[in-house]
Amino acid sequence: MSAAPALGYEVFVSEAAPVATPPRPDNGPSRWSSLSHTLVYGRTEALLTDPPITRAQADVLAGWIESHDVALRFIYLTHAHFDHFATTNHLLRRFPDATVVASRAVLSRIARQTPGGVLAERYRNFFGDALPQPPVTPRGSAFPADGLRLDGHELLAHEVGHSDTDDTSVLHVPSLDLVVAGDVVYNNTHQYLGEARDGGLEAWYRALDEVAALEPRFVVAGHKDVRRGNPASDIEETRRYLDVAGEVIQRSTNRADYFEAVKRRCSERVNPWAIWLSALQLFED
Repeated sequence: MSAAPALGYEVFVSEAAPVATPPRPDNGPSRWSSLSHTLVYGRTEALLTDPPITRAQADVLAGWIESHDVALRFIYLTHAHFDHFATTNHLLRRFPDATVVASRAVLSRIARQTPGGVLAERYRNFFGDALPQPPVTPRGSAFPADGLRLDGHELLAHEVGHSDTDDTSVLHVPSLDLVVAGDVVYNNTHQYLGEARDGGLEAWYRALDEVAALEPRFVVAGHKDVRRGNPASDIEETRRYLDVAGEVIQRSTNRADYFEAVKRRCSERVNPWAIWLSALQLFED
């Protein structure tokens, strides 16, 4: 019997989007970090990870998906932060035959965060009318414990616990030596650490260990620098950022101190607004 045709993958990046609030303390631009969407595809069918935030982003992404001329079979959600699921239902209008898959924990958290199918008002404050219309709560199925098949190839989901939020999962594509890591791994962008206290940092290190144990050659970060590829070395880069940020959290007494220290010590990373978003959650001021 001949082997199934090889899978491929491509990454589309929705570039950083302006947000109305909160302004940065250094008067720099306020932007939501760029978002990665991975299309894993075979000869006839494909899986997409983590839809974007705004309707405009989703419409551009949909056109890119259609250009591959394969049937979108699955939309996989790595975790329950709104910027990784908000336009799922909007995309399903273009791809009604696709099935949404995620861990039971992720689906449950999304449902709790979107009562009545509506995003919280704070997200409307960020993006206004650019957000999708309700209902935004996707109807999803639990990712099968024994994996999915895409054109005959195995795709596996691994629940790795807390990263920048609880109940994070990653997608492993063994035939590609690929892990689509959601927000477990960041690629040269400032990391959201608003949920880092009370054991959050330590749990994130453990999640990185679980990704590294899969021994991927390629790792797609949920937020990435558009100028860079998808190296497995981003696992260690993410770990080093946590080292720095954890030290700064311990030494800082207020939001401004944290913002300035992380921006200075990780100056190569893009989008400092994410530092400020973290600071607002970490410090009461």
